[in-house]
Amino acid sequence: MVTLVQDTPKVRTEPSGRSASAQAIRTLLTHVSGDPQEAPRLRAAVALARDLDATLVGVGCEMMPPLGAGDPTGMMEAQWILGMQEVVRTDLERARKFFEAEAKDIETDWIEFEDLPSDAIARLSRGADLIVAGGSTARRVERYRSVDAGDIMLRAGRPVLVAPPSGGRLTARSVVVAWKDTREARRALADALPFLRAADNVLVVDVCHRDQVEHAEARTTAVLKGLARHDVIAQAKIVEAPSENVATQLEASAKAIGADLIVAGGYGHSRLGEWFFGGVTRDLLTGSDRFVLLSH
Repeated sequence: MVTLVQDTPKVRTEPSGRSASAQAIRTLLTHVSGDPQEAPRLRAAVALARDLDATLVGVGCEMMPPLGAGDPTGMMEAQWILGMQEVVRTDLERARKFFEAEAKDIETDWIEFEDLPSDAIARLSRGADLIVAGGSTARRVERYRSVDAGDIMLRAGRPVLVAPPSGGRLTARSVVVAWKDTREARRALADALPFLRAADNVLVVDVCHRDQVEHAEARTTAVLKGLARHDVIAQAKIVEAPSENVATQLEASAKAIGADLIVAGGYGHSRLGEWFFGGVTRDLLTGSDRFVLLSH
């Protein structure tokens, strides 16, 4: 069963459109790699920065991996280090040139140094309003050369916009908000307000079990009223489905209204030095063909 709830329409008291987003999102941050498979992310970030009239900060960052085997003479190790240093320098130079070519018509800032990319982005997020990640095919992340979007989401303290593998231009004219009555979902809703205020169609989706429908109606009604006070006119959709089908239902709802952006809370934790994510977060990080804004 699906229940639709629509709030009473209100007249906007402030201008809508991209200008509303631009007032709040002034700085975008993204890692820039010379790897062609990660090019869609940069192009998506450039397009968004252009639309928002925002500054795009490109970070060229890479680090040598540790030497796997010992060398009693030290000669092999020295040659390997020199060779890897040259590889890193070449990669960073390639990344800088690519960034300059792709972002030549917008305001930019370039930062370059040798470090673990995820560590660098997490630190540099202090000066950003939004981090753009993703934009590459699902594959094992090379932590010495690439950024892990899930890692950044959990560490940066900033919203992370995960681009689909093909990249593209985010319009955010229609947006799906994945609602769950948790801290992470509330944070994501607040972080997404600039996009929601500029959108033409906002749908708040609560996927729950049958015995939770009444509670879902009450909490989504409260969300709609809160959004209306920010001049966001939204609808709510309650879907009865098992928890393992949440991501599927979100994607179906997004497809139904032509949304290219899903907003959701990001859930995960660290265990033995590795990140473990909730099922919905994992699916949105790796399986969505839309932009996904995640906050933790």
